[in-house]
Amino acid sequence: MSEQEKEQNPIAEEPVKEQAQYTPSVQAEFMREKIKQKPVNKKKLLRRTVITALMAVVFGLVACFTFLVLEPVISNRLYPEEEPKEVAFPEETPTEEMKPEDMLVNEEDMEPAEAVEVELVDEQIEEILSQVEFEFNLEDYQALHDELRKLAENVSRAVVTVAGVTSDVDWFNNIYENVASASGVIVANNEKALLILVSAGNLKGADSIEVTFCDQTQVEAELVQKDENTGLAILSVPLRDISEETMDVIDIAELGSSNTLNLLGTPVIALGSPLGTSGSISYGVVTSTGTVIDLPDAAYKKISTDIYGSRNATGILINLKGLVIGIIDNVNTSNDMGNLLTAYGITELKRPIEQMSNDKERAYLGVHGADVPREALEDTQINTPPGAYIRSIEIDSPAMEAGIQGGDVVIRVNETEITTYNDLLNIIHSSKPEDILSFTLMRQGHEMSVSVTMGSW
Repeated sequence: MSEQEKEQNPIAEEPVKEQAQYTPSVQAEFMREKIKQKPVNKKKLLRRTVITALMAVVFGLVACFTFLVLEPVISNRLYPEEEPKEVAFPEETPTEEMKPEDMLVNEEDMEPAEAVEVELVDEQIEEILSQVEFEFNLEDYQALHDELRKLAENVSRAVVTVAGVTSDVDWFNNIYENVASASGVIVANNEKALLILVSAGNLKGADSIEVTFCDQTQVEAELVQKDENTGLAILSVPLRDISEETMDVIDIAELGSSNTLNLLGTPVIALGSPLGTSGSISYGVVTSTGTVIDLPDAAYKKISTDIYGSRNATGILINLKGLVIGIIDNVNTSNDMGNLLTAYGITELKRPIEQMSNDKERAYLGVHGADVPREALEDTQINTPPGAYIRSIEIDSPAMEAGIQGGDVVIRVNETEITTYNDLLNIIHSSKPEDILSFTLMRQGHEMSVSVTMGSW
């Protein structure tokens, strides 16, 4: 080949090289490898699973706790709720009973009356008497009872039936319910709930409390506070649970006074369960108001009537003006009075009703007392000042721990002068548990001071 041809076709000049032969067997043998998974550590996996589950539980508990703590705060910030209105009853003006000697008038104090000449013949006298004669017949008697019934029905709108429901199991493991009922009265509306005063003796140990209003509507209630002295309690029924129809029917009872001078011998009506059955009504008169129910840190007037009722009677006593003058409770009825109804005077109950309605802690001293007898005040040899006479004290009470004894006369508490036992009761009811008060006492003619730390019920 000439050089010119070589230049034109250089590839042809190069010798052809032999290509390496492909051996599939070698390549397949190279790619044939087995990949093994790393062995699983079961203990480590279980430990991580348990730790993860525990962390989830802890996170859930923290989240729930945070929600429970912050939810009321956030809700109150976004939707602030008004505090319940404080319940307060107007104070009664103290009335002094007229003494028998005050009814007598001295002759020199009497003003001479002007003489009036009246000349009437017998015919004129008979004519005047005939005009004022009144004959009381059966229709008038029926009309009188109709008026009493209307008054009772009107006040009964404030009376409720309170049932305490208790669940139990019989011998065959069958669940049954025991229901104990008592009559109560609506005493206040704090703009959040209706407050009901009731005897709590039948409600002890109840799993739930149901209130039945006068229109037979039933609503669940809660116990606010109980008075260990009288066994009375205040129940709360939220307004949101009461329909508008029921609110239009029911009423709030108006509390009267049990310290009026003319209470003895006045007609009264017993409402609630005076005969042991709900909705019963009885009529009668007040037969006695002179007995005092002596309880620790309290003295209640006992109102006795001639109404024959049940030993388990509950309810209220009202006068002919429809005012509540007593809360029926036959616990303090003596055996010789049989089944005659008795009641706590409403005047002395107003202070504990206020405190229970407002759910306030009540101070406890633990004394039984009375006013200093008039004979002791007039006896110059005894030289007893006016004050609160301590008849006895409760065992292990704050009064006993402070050194107060039966026979002492409390004449001053802190800077407040004490002239009657009621003054001392006012101090106790206005105090709070753990308050430290300085009592000035008269003991066997000597003045002494003790420091008392008030307890709680």
